[in-house]
Amino acid sequence: MSRVQLALNVDDLDAAVEFYSKLFDTPPAKLRAGYANFAVAVPPLKLVLFEQPGKGGTINHLGVEVDTTEEVGAAQARLAREGLATATEESVACCYARQDKVWVDGPSGEPWEIYTVLEDVEMPGGQLRTVDPDTGATCCAVVEGDTVTAGSSSCC
Repeated sequence: MSRVQLALNVDDLDAAVEFYSKLFDTPPAKLRAGYANFAVAVPPLKLVLFEQPGKGGTINHLGVEVDTTEEVGAAQARLAREGLATATEESVACCYARQDKVWVDGPSGEPWEIYTVLEDVEMPGGQLRTVDPDTGATCCAVVEGDTVTAGSSSCC
């Protein structure tokens, strides 16, 4: 099943979790320090919350969750045929999961990802991703097997 992902920055994660649990009548599927995600059945939605005090109410990024790596590859090929620049990440640790994904920016610079979750993983020190969404720079996380470790500095 494919579903749209909406990733929001929120000022207060606890208040946001309480609100969105009531709004969508579902508890979070994953809850970690500074992070929550909801797998909403109706409407089909992956809602992701990033605690970012002072940036609440802004979009972190948008996405489409798909079932397989093959669907991610097909999306990348289709977007490239349409003349859109893409960035592909394979087996990347992000948001407490190992994922394959392709990124594309909307006309106003809003980041979109098409991704599939390969498995859940824990992230070091609350680090949520291995790529800085503002700069596109690779962070210093290393993925080895089921373990994600931070390098000398963490940019995300």
